[in-house]
Amino acid sequence: MSLLYLVRHGETNHNAEERGLGRADVPLSSRGRLQASLLAARFARVPVDAVLSSPLQRALEIARAIADHHALAVDVRPELTELDVGDTEGLTYAEIRERFPDFYRAWTGDDPVAVPMPGGESLAELARRLEPLSAELLAGPDRVAVIVSHNFTLRVLVCQLLGIPVASFRNFRLDLASVTTISIQHGRAAIQALNDVCHLEEPLNLAAPARSVST
Repeated sequence: MSLLYLVRHGETNHNAEERGLGRADVPLSSRGRLQASLLAARFARVPVDAVLSSPLQRALEIARAIADHHALAVDVRPELTELDVGDTEGLTYAEIRERFPDFYRAWTGDDPVAVPMPGGESLAELARRLEPLSAELLAGPDRVAVIVSHNFTLRVLVCQLLGIPVASFRNFRLDLASVTTISIQHGRAAIQALNDVCHLEEPLNLAAPARSVST
């Protein structure tokens, strides 16, 4: 059996200000670095065979902190980069609604998967980018792997691993610095834990990370 730990990166200033965040390579905030240290401490007690990461620094910093505890090199995977949010990068929800009303109506409608971000990607394109990795994870050798990535990327990856429509991405949430655990046996995936943030509990009061348009 394989065990996958899907880790969403910690807070950035964009997240704290509720601004769209896709390909912009912004660093973790001070709160995000605290979250990174708590994630690294959590995984220091877990046997880990591999650490995969998005190349963006807000994910890579956490991946390296986890990998260092196990004397592992991080396997940087470009396909784990966040959805390209195009011209909405750095904008608030209110600014997106004002500047791109047609997009906003379509994105918040019943069928957002094929809707491209203005000047960016659609979720359908993100799914195609992730398909080879999903197949690799489902068919690969038994191992324990930590995968550090982003909001939309991880939600689409969860849908693909479970064999459910990408449109189901809105049926669950993945908070900043959360861990979702998925087991894979005989090519079938099952959720063991979803959006686990127990490692962020008091006394640092990090259990409720800021919301974000993207990650």
